Amino acid sequence: MIIVNLDVVMAQRKIGLTELAKEVDISMANLSILKNNKAKAIRFSTLESICKALNCQPGDILAYVDEEEE
Repeated sequence: MIIVNLDVVMAQRKIGLTELAKEVDISMANLSILKNNKAKAIRFSTLESICKALNCQPGDILAYVDEEEE
C-alpha cells in the first residue's frame, strides 16, 4: 500500500494545512483526505504543486509499504 507522509513533511517545514491548501490551490477537505491516508489517487499536477510548495521530492511524501509486513 502507498502511505502519504504529508503530515511529517508539513511538520518539518512548519507549514499548516490552511497555508498549504492556499499555496497548492486545493480544498482543505481534499488536502485533509491526502494527509490522513484516505485518498485513493492523486493527480500528478497536485503532487507537483505540493512538492513545489514544500520544496521536496515525491518520495518525501509517498512511501510504499508491503501490506504483509504490517
